[in-house]
Amino acid sequence: MFKTIEIDRNKLTIMGVKFSNLKTLETTANAIGSNMFEGFEPTHKGVEIIRDYVTGKISLSELIKFAEKKSYV
Repeated sequence: MFKTIEIDRNKLTIMGVKFSNLKTLETTANAIGSNMFEGFEPTHKGVEIIRDYVTGKISLSELIKFAEKKSYV
């Protein structure tokens, strides 16, 4: 079953999470969409974590730790 998420390109937000520019928003939206086909159900916190990884705020190893701890829920 397909679930939609709220993306506002004018306000630069995904599920209420703010982005600094349209390119980062679109990159993050594509990553989330790809993972949703595999069963990922995005949450506000999950969108923040993916945004932070895409922008380089957190490293791949930190992203993996968040995933292992299920911190995105």
